[in-house]
Amino acid sequence: MNQVLLIIPAFNEEANIERVVDELIANHADLDYVIINDGSTDHTSEICHKRGYNIIDHPENRGLAAAFHTGMKYAFDKGYNYCVQFDGDGQHRAEFILPMKEKMDEGYNIVIASRFIRDKKPVNMRMLGSNLIEKSIKKTTGIDIKDPTSGMRMYDKGLIGKFANGLNLPPEPSTLAYLIKSGSKVAEIPAVMDERIGGVSYLTPVQAAKYMTKVLKDIWTNY
Repeated sequence: MNQVLLIIPAFNEEANIERVVDELIANHADLDYVIINDGSTDHTSEICHKRGYNIIDHPENRGLAAAFHTGMKYAFDKGYNYCVQFDGDGQHRAEFILPMKEKMDEGYNIVIASRFIRDKKPVNMRMLGSNLIEKSIKKTTGIDIKDPTSGMRMYDKGLIGKFANGLNLPPEPSTLAYLIKSGSKVAEIPAVMDERIGGVSYLTPVQAAKYMTKVLKDIWTNY
């Protein structure tokens, strides 16, 4: 597992980051991680430096895509074979990383921790958007991804290199569609995710609607 790097983007996660990283250190010491502090205006960076965490600071907020790419460049430079996008808000569980790697070693390039392989999606507006994205990816690629909006994804060494060396795409479902069309093999493993305990998600209902609209447009037109 020392071949695996967890990329932890963090923006104003002072309420969560210490709990998330301390749990990794205590219970998953075989996993390496790097926190990408994306210009937080709270005490996220201060907490991380005081605790001696492995952290890279962006001097200003550049967005999730920039934090993801910084993490990919770090992974590439350090020679990691796998990396996982791992949220700093406490929703992702590290216990599913080993099953993701085992699935990856069957010959996949991307493995997604999926909430909906075994369980049906709840009926609400958020899941309506997820269903539309799922159907759009299946229509444009032929591959059915049950949880396309899951942020917990593992990438292989080849994709680490592509993202680190110029593939300027965000870690979004539309990029999954693009990568599938480009020949990447994608799989899912069943997983459970927790609710955010502290802090506030940046996805308000209005922002969520804009996000879904953009992702759907990108799946159908940009790629």
